[in-house]
Amino acid sequence: MEIISLQYPIVSSQAALTAKPKTLAIGHFDGVHRGHQNVIRHAMETARAAGLQGAIMTFHPHPKEVLGQSGQYTASLTPLDEKVERFRKLGAQVVYIVNFDLEFASVTPADFVEQVLRPLQVKKATVGFDFTFGAKGAGKPETLWALGEPDIEVEIVDPFMQDGDKVSSTLIREALSEGRPEVAEQLLGEPYQVRGVVIHGEGRGRTIGFPTANIKQEAAYVIPRQGVYAVMVQVDGKRVPAVLNIGVKPTFHEKLPEPVMEAHLLDFSGDLYDKSITVQFISFLRSEKKFGSIDELIAQIKSDAEQASSVLAAYNKN
Repeated sequence: MEIISLQYPIVSSQAALTAKPKTLAIGHFDGVHRGHQNVIRHAMETARAAGLQGAIMTFHPHPKEVLGQSGQYTASLTPLDEKVERFRKLGAQVVYIVNFDLEFASVTPADFVEQVLRPLQVKKATVGFDFTFGAKGAGKPETLWALGEPDIEVEIVDPFMQDGDKVSSTLIREALSEGRPEVAEQLLGEPYQVRGVVIHGEGRGRTIGFPTANIKQEAAYVIPRQGVYAVMVQVDGKRVPAVLNIGVKPTFHEKLPEPVMEAHLLDFSGDLYDKSITVQFISFLRSEKKFGSIDELIAQIKSDAEQASSVLAAYNKN
């Protein structure tokens, strides 16, 4: 799979990097959830049937971040590297990463088609039903259809529904903020995950019999609701059950500047420091709370570990 970074305006040398006629799935695709997967699969199937190259175009950073409307979009469900990895699994032959800056934000829908899609030899474009493009989101799927004639065929993919709701990145973010990772998993098609590096923490967990891996996220992920979770941790090619806390450790601190993420791996021994790990969120167990004594905390952690072990054993059987 080729990964090509594009800067507007597209110059001939950029376009020539993949000068083959292609089918192109276009979108930001944060999360690469089941709705996004549906759009991309349509594009890849169309490409194979027509003998065209199968390509995906995404934008970085998020348009709302560039336009000062970032809000929750300062964090991603799938940071760029992870998103590209998922594109690979979906069969993309080429991935275009368009630098979204203020100049690109001002491009009209017509110029997007004439100065971006046609130079890249796009013969078929596949978009979701709610796709927007061009300055101020003026372009809609029907706009793309009209502007693409007669040489660019446009396929508009219907919304992907689940339990009566349209699968969307917003719905996933809401589920995570409410501590409902099971819902996020249903919408994503796999557990929501966060990658990070294990760093040195306060070392308190080891002194009370529950050593924890303090995790520094590798990118600006959307972090689920604070509390205790049953999770699976991928490390050194293994998938290990664990109990994880996201919070400010109120038993020991009046106020931490920001929540920390620490996991106690069940039935595991070994040095994790400086290792890259992936945390998959399976189930929310309880909210974070302040304990009156260390003994109360130890008893609760033991209970959490037992509950997590039971939840994950049942999960892994399914």
